[in-house]
Amino acid sequence: MKNRKTNSNEPSQRMLRVGEQLRHLLSETLQRGHFSNEMLLNKSNMIIVSEVRPSPDLKHARAYVMSINGDSMDELLPALNEQAHVFQKEIGRSSNLKFTPKVKFVTDTSFDEAQHIENLLRDVRKSDDEDSPEE
Repeated sequence: MKNRKTNSNEPSQRMLRVGEQLRHLLSETLQRGHFSNEMLLNKSNMIIVSEVRPSPDLKHARAYVMSINGDSMDELLPALNEQAHVFQKEIGRSSNLKFTPKVKFVTDTSFDEAQHIENLLRDVRKSDDEDSPEE
């Protein structure tokens, strides 16, 4: 049997599977909207959980979130992190994990970065079109 070497930066299959399970549980909890925070009561259905990355020991998880309607995450993130115990209780109730991971919410900037790269590539194409001689 071959001994596979894994890169320490790559998540294991179990981490990926648990991350996806946590993402679904967090999304369902947001949709139900049973929060004591007024802002989350009103805006929880406008928040997307795009990815959850658990730590290798599965005791901590970082949830990447963004707002659908473009609201500033500066106000929503503290509210989400303040209500993390609600999410943790739901994870403990609904998952079959040995330990309930402690969830920390952070802003997902991947779509902003992708848009920035797309704009850079578009600018390069425009400058190439302008520099090429017409036949």
